Amino acid sequence: MFEIEALYPGYGVTVGNSLRRVLLSSLPGAAATQVKIKGVPHEFSTIPGVLEDAVSLMLNLKQMRFRLFTEEPQIATLKVKGEKEIKGSDFNFPSQVELVNKNCHIATLTAKSAELEMEIKIEKGIGYSPSEARRKEKEKTEIGVIPLDAIFTPVKRVSTKVDSMRVGERTDFDKLFLEVETDGAITPESAFCQASEILVKHFSLLAEALQKAAEEKPALMTKEKKEKVIKKKKAVRAKKHAKTKKGKKTK
Repeated sequence: MFEIEALYPGYGVTVGNSLRRVLLSSLPGAAATQVKIKGVPHEFSTIPGVLEDAVSLMLNLKQMRFRLFTEEPQIATLKVKGEKEIKGSDFNFPSQVELVNKNCHIATLTAKSAELEMEIKIEKGIGYSPSEARRKEKEKTEIGVIPLDAIFTPVKRVSTKVDSMRVGERTDFDKLFLEVETDGAITPESAFCQASEILVKHFSLLAEALQKAAEEKPALMTKEKKEKVIKKKKAVRAKKHAKTKKGKKTK
């Protein structure tokens, strides 16, 4: 729970809503983006000797939460045989991948002869990426590869509450309470800091753009003034020249 005190009246809601939106939609994370299961051509298939069908298994894979220490996609593999419950920890992960929730249920093999072999692709991303976005690139992928809805965001829940507080003689200042729940891939403190930095960065870009426009405007006005002065001087010279000619003719 984070507490932000002495906010100007109305800013509790403004700051709270801004942070909440960024926390839920804009933080980077890692997720399984596709799966290839041996003997399973598409997501509507049943798997011999496995209690779950392909759709249920895919839903379980979506619950796996990762820390990915590289920008490159990584492949994790699974090969299990015999009657048992399969958990996330049964996967073989490369050194650049860490599974946060190792006890995550994946599937249940119901017979001693049952066998399950698969591989998943783990990638970095932001927010939520539906599988349809990757289905459009299906021509480029192998046969039997099933895209997954990827939940990249490491933040599960954000709640805000605003109370009034006294500052000096005034009692209408805001106190913001912000509760952040993550999936364990990052801490709430880290999530809060990242969200704050994203907001500051975006507002800084706006401020810089406006400042640049304000600096260019006086320069433009100065240029216009210079042109007017030059025109005025030319007009004065022309007038003097005309008077001189008139005087000579009179003589």
